[in-house]
Amino acid sequence: MDSLPEKIKMNKEIKNLILTNNLDGYILPKNDNYFTEYSKINNLKSITKFSGSAGFAIFLKNKQYLFVDGRYTIQAEKEAGNKFIICEIPYVWPKNILNKKIKIGFDPNLFTNETLHKYFGDEYNLCPLDFKFKNKKKKNNGNMFYSLNTSVAGESSSQKINQLVKIMINKQIDYIFVSSGENVCWLLNIRGKDLPNSPVANCKMILTKKKHIYFFSDKNKIKNIKFNLKRYKISFLKEGKIFNCLSNLKRGNFCIDAKTCSVFEESLINFKFKIINKVDPIYNFKSLKNKTEISNMIKAHIDDGVALTKFLYWIKNYKKNDLTEKKVEKKLENFRKKNNNYLYPSFDTIAGSGPNGAIIHYRSDKISNRKIKKKDLLLLDSGGQYKWGTTDVTRTMCFSNPSNKIKDVFTRVLKGHIAVVQSNIKRLKNGHNIDKIARKSLNSIGLDYRHGTGHGVGAFLNVHEGPQGISKNNYIQLQEGMVLSNEPGFYKKNNFGIRIENLVFVKKSKSKLSFENLTMAPIDIDLINFKLLNKKEKNYLFKYHFDVYNNISSFLSKNEKKWLAELI
Repeated sequence: MDSLPEKIKMNKEIKNLILTNNLDGYILPKNDNYFTEYSKINNLKSITKFSGSAGFAIFLKNKQYLFVDGRYTIQAEKEAGNKFIICEIPYVWPKNILNKKIKIGFDPNLFTNETLHKYFGDEYNLCPLDFKFKNKKKKNNGNMFYSLNTSVAGESSSQKINQLVKIMINKQIDYIFVSSGENVCWLLNIRGKDLPNSPVANCKMILTKKKHIYFFSDKNKIKNIKFNLKRYKISFLKEGKIFNCLSNLKRGNFCIDAKTCSVFEESLINFKFKIINKVDPIYNFKSLKNKTEISNMIKAHIDDGVALTKFLYWIKNYKKNDLTEKKVEKKLENFRKKNNNYLYPSFDTIAGSGPNGAIIHYRSDKISNRKIKKKDLLLLDSGGQYKWGTTDVTRTMCFSNPSNKIKDVFTRVLKGHIAVVQSNIKRLKNGHNIDKIARKSLNSIGLDYRHGTGHGVGAFLNVHEGPQGISKNNYIQLQEGMVLSNEPGFYKKNNFGIRIENLVFVKKSKSKLSFENLTMAPIDIDLINFKLLNKKEKNYLFKYHFDVYNNISSFLSKNEKKWLAELI
């Protein structure tokens, strides 16, 4: 790859780090030491100006690379392209372009061995350095951890842990290190507010097969937790005190999580114990929502559907010519805030008008904030954290009669969206196969989109969770209780973006598995070319809007109700 056209002004801290340690380069990730998608400290953004939720940078003496996936290539070019060579994952990895003889530094607290192997393979000279950037230390902001009742969680923490201990005994595991905060939260029925858009508490734990829990966290935040753990002993330790704990444990077999157990933590465990498993079973447990969690998700989506539908009625009937992306974000947030069950957004709202809609995970700021023109498409991707459910929904809308080309593309995206929700799960089995049918109509005319069709969603947890998903590389078998997004799209650079997203859950009726919609908000019929829809697709659209009306119309005004009824 070519070097940058201008002289690089490298960050002073990184430059000094490279020179002091006789390195050729340094790799900087987006994540913190909890490996969460969204964290309050983001060194990657502060240094590179790239604000996406995933990516990493490599700083060399004469070049700087920023690696992002297809959701963020346009955004990365705009925010950091003047100083960084932008590389798109999975088509380009560091191991594909860097000289294998160079010496690259990294913070072992911020990387897993799995990640480093994926980036570099086994042939690079990687040097662990425990280096801390000069961030303003944030004080404990009073966001205490709190407990969820069994009536909310659907299962007691004792029931969940018993399930985990059974697996440990069957696989001859003496200890399991749960390094993912969201997994600890799910297992112990606790929540917190350590992340901007998620009720996840930053914590880790070690569980022994003899039912002893060692809980690592900020001890100032745990005063309100009430653990109902029958026959379990729990010890509370400060964050980062894993070495002290390990020193006092007898030798044995360990299970760790390859996705969130850092290089540093794995080395501590590996020094004394035998690691025999690198898959945390909690991911799978957590993905299978119980009846209470599904019921809570349904309620949250009705609340969210009311807010979004009221907003859609408002904006489709708005007459003034003064709307901006920021005004749209604020207005939608105000509609959500009217509901007492609403807590905060589940991610930063994406309100992309016209060319900004083509930036898949766009976020408006003072510079990019556009005035919305009558001929623009508006792509609005938003969600909320409610008591006790998580929502994520995208609607694309128009404000004038769109061209036939735009209608045709929107309709093909809609056909893919309908194909997903109507898919035969028993036959297709996984997200890899369903992803193919989602793209079929677009692919038939040479179009596609550079993101997965769907991701897993937590039950009052992270808006993005695994292991389930609908994408080219996800082969996890879909099971009853899994919640996923259904969001095919299309993006024309510098012109427009289209995406239609509902959340769905896998429902079992007798022996049949099928997708059931959670999202209850209308789709803009002004963008549909009905001639491209077959009878089955038209019937689906009629039934979907009929279901939306039945579920939320009692919460709407007379005019809103009339408008919604006309869409059926």
